[in-house]
Amino acid sequence: MGLPKVGNLAPAFNLLNQDGNKVSLKDFRDQSNVIVYFYPKASTPGCTLQACGLRDSKKALAKLDTVSIGISPDAVARLDRFREKQSLNFDLLSDEG
Repeated sequence: MGLPKVGNLAPAFNLLNQDGNKVSLKDFRDQSNVIVYFYPKASTPGCTLQACGLRDSKKALAKLDTVSIGISPDAVARLDRFREKQSLNFDLLSDEG
């Protein structure tokens, strides 16, 4: 798969969040802008720094009608622990495949 082109819609996905609930990109369509970021493993220094930066930017992003979603290959249980430990205020999605 090549790099996405600016202005194109992101590919659709349906993944489980840290609570085991399905989240679909289409759930946000026509409601808000979405930042989708990918990280290799929860609780590593770089991933934690990135996630906390998005957590701390939530108010500024909300003014732009924008929400964040993190996606990693981690299992749902690991995502739940990471989200709680770092007080993250956005969904983390599991893509173990």
